[in-house]
Amino acid sequence: MKKIILIGAFLLGGITLQAQNNNKWTIQECVDYALENNITIKQSELDTQLADIDKNQAVMNFLPNLSANSSYNINTGSNINPATNQFENQTFKSLSGGVNSGVNLFAGLQNWKNLQRSKLNVLASQYQLDKMKDDISINVANAFVQILFNKEQLKVLQAQNKITKENLERTQELVNAGVLPQGDLLEIKATDATQKQQIIAAENNLFISRVGLAQLLKIEDYQTFDVVEEDYGIFSDDILDKDANEIIAKAKEEVYDVKIADMNYQLAQKDLELARTDYYPTLSAFMGYNTRWSSTNVDPSTVIVSPLTGEVIYSGSRMPFIDQLYTFDGTSFGLQLNIPIFNRLATRNNVKRSQVNVERSKYLLEQANLDLEATVYQAYNDAKSARLSYDAAKQTAEARQLAYEYAEERYTVGLSNAFDFNQSSIQYENAQSDVVRTKYEYIFKLKVLEFYFGIPIDEIN
Repeated sequence: MKKIILIGAFLLGGITLQAQNNNKWTIQECVDYALENNITIKQSELDTQLADIDKNQAVMNFLPNLSANSSYNINTGSNINPATNQFENQTFKSLSGGVNSGVNLFAGLQNWKNLQRSKLNVLASQYQLDKMKDDISINVANAFVQILFNKEQLKVLQAQNKITKENLERTQELVNAGVLPQGDLLEIKATDATQKQQIIAAENNLFISRVGLAQLLKIEDYQTFDVVEEDYGIFSDDILDKDANEIIAKAKEEVYDVKIADMNYQLAQKDLELARTDYYPTLSAFMGYNTRWSSTNVDPSTVIVSPLTGEVIYSGSRMPFIDQLYTFDGTSFGLQLNIPIFNRLATRNNVKRSQVNVERSKYLLEQANLDLEATVYQAYNDAKSARLSYDAAKQTAEARQLAYEYAEERYTVGLSNAFDFNQSSIQYENAQSDVVRTKYEYIFKLKVLEFYFGIPIDEIN
């Protein structure tokens, strides 16, 4: 699943994706920057490159090999003259060289099975890389949403404090006129001080969340780091109308955890097949060409005819260099069969180890499916509960607002004291904070559920 899906897993479709002139970061800019600069991802990309190299080598293993060799010797004492194959007790120089090639004809289909395994390993490494990108994108998006929550929470507290300051001025006038006692003024001043403390704490939480995202992106200038602000509303929740089993089936196609576990199971099966190939005999073909030269004369009684001209080129005199190479060359070719008989049960034990790994991978695949089912069920129930909590928070906030307005009217005409009015104000403030909290919890949990269903961003409305 592409990272753009993960972006949509947390934010609504109307998010701004263009660069901002005020250096504020969008969610896509944050994710792209993290994916480009994360060291863990760079290391995982190297793993995919190694997997591609292994696959290329598996393809090349079907081809024959080719090698050349050469040696130059200075011999003293009694040595075999490579030209005459006779022992000579003198110092002479010799040169030999050759070209050899071999090809594997049969080895229990080892090359073919190794190629299949390398292809699976390429896919597995890509799954690992994609999952890592998903995880990092989720972390970045989660940190981004936390900043938005802290911003909105700060706005709520600042709006409440503004109302408190207006009440403080009005109460001051009523106290000066002798309508209200001095204690009411002190009560509102205490509320104003408390709200200022909450604003300071909210500003600190906002700063910490900005620093957290900046550090996640490896940005050192976190003092000026900030994100784009948008009015994120609640969008369609049609995903909750689907059956949980339908979402689970879709998640198994989209989420990489099960794909990785399934790929590891297939790799373990291929490893078992490769281990069993050692039971089979191997058959290979080879061919070689060799030639040699020596600085000493050959046997004086020897007459050698040049293979090029047919003329006698040696009769008790030194043979030319080129003529020796043509005269003393040779070729070899043949087949080689190796039959395994007894290797201290190494093959048998390797097969048993591979069988154990297959069983282990099978259990891990089953566990991955069970974990995914449990996770999707939990996400499904969490999203439903978050919707109910958000609806309840909105209803509570509406009721608290009416209660606050009523308490404000009673307090203004002197029918209520400052303590009761402040209690109503605090309850209204808490209700507004609950709306903000449940709103972003609902967005987060709803989009996580859509992530499991594989809904891309362009399908979110």
